[in-house]
Amino acid sequence: MKISWFGAGLATLLIVVGSTASAEGPKDRAALFADYRRPAEIPFPADNPFTVEKAELGHTLFFDPRLSKSNVISCATCHNPGLGWGDGLAKGIGHGATNLGRRSPTILNLAWAELLMWDGRKNSLEDQALGPIEAEVEMAQNVDELIVELGAIPDYRIRFNSAFPGEGLTKATLAKAIATYERTVVSGLAPFDRWIAGDEAAIPESAKRGFDLFNGKANCAACHSGWSFTDHGFHDIGLPDTDIGRGAILKLPSMRHAFKTPTLRDIARRAPYMHDGSVATLEAAVRHYDTGFVRRPSLSPSIKPLGLSDRDVADLVAFMETLTSPPAPVILPVLPIGKH
Repeated sequence: MKISWFGAGLATLLIVVGSTASAEGPKDRAALFADYRRPAEIPFPADNPFTVEKAELGHTLFFDPRLSKSNVISCATCHNPGLGWGDGLAKGIGHGATNLGRRSPTILNLAWAELLMWDGRKNSLEDQALGPIEAEVEMAQNVDELIVELGAIPDYRIRFNSAFPGEGLTKATLAKAIATYERTVVSGLAPFDRWIAGDEAAIPESAKRGFDLFNGKANCAACHSGWSFTDHGFHDIGLPDTDIGRGAILKLPSMRHAFKTPTLRDIARRAPYMHDGSVATLEAAVRHYDTGFVRRPSLSPSIKPLGLSDRDVADLVAFMETLTSPPAPVILPVLPIGKH
């Protein structure tokens, strides 16, 4: 087993490469393991390649409340590492205690995502980074004014010039720095990863049965696929609300009420669930997919009664709990000295 550490002074990322699955267990189970192996490296776009200086600058900006008009809201307010990089609320709260319409999504593993936000309206982390800063209901900051404010802080000027030689502090480099840090936010090594690497004792028997259900009778893998347990797609899962989600962006009948499939990594730390925070527990989430969904024309064809027993539900929950890695400390940055 080869273990690579990624990052310097950032969220600690443990990536396992070249593991071999155990030959024990059903042959179809072992064959599935390959679909869930962690990637060897984090992808970065050609026009915003990784550098330590850029990532550390983005780390500082992510936790700096001066990016908001009120100087009290930072990116980490809604994407708290202690809460699975969400905020633990059913729906987010923004500028002036404004109640937002959707739950704050986690930023875990977004380096592999192609479309962002619950409705997919952003197509890159660089595109997304300035959105909450500028949104009146979120951070309500005028970005032109923010550039002037940050530029008046000597340490930020020095660090932007170092991270972006010849460019310095601009809207584009502000977005690139935050996006670079966000790409380093990757879920850690979970008991599930140790199991598929050959450690049969890493997860309980109930979780192993849950894995079989997840990939079989329960049909969870139809959407929650791959190492991060998401197809990065958009589906109507039958939640009884009026938000049409992706349907407001992509005006197709099948996209009405469709929302992005979230990663299941670190899911045990990310309650409540769904885009509207309406499901309090993992057990309730499983039961929703079994019998609790609303039938309508846009409902995903993957959503149908599953006939799950109470033990099936418990086994699926046990399996999903193995996708949560031990908490990794995230060092809070020392913010540059400057006026508020």
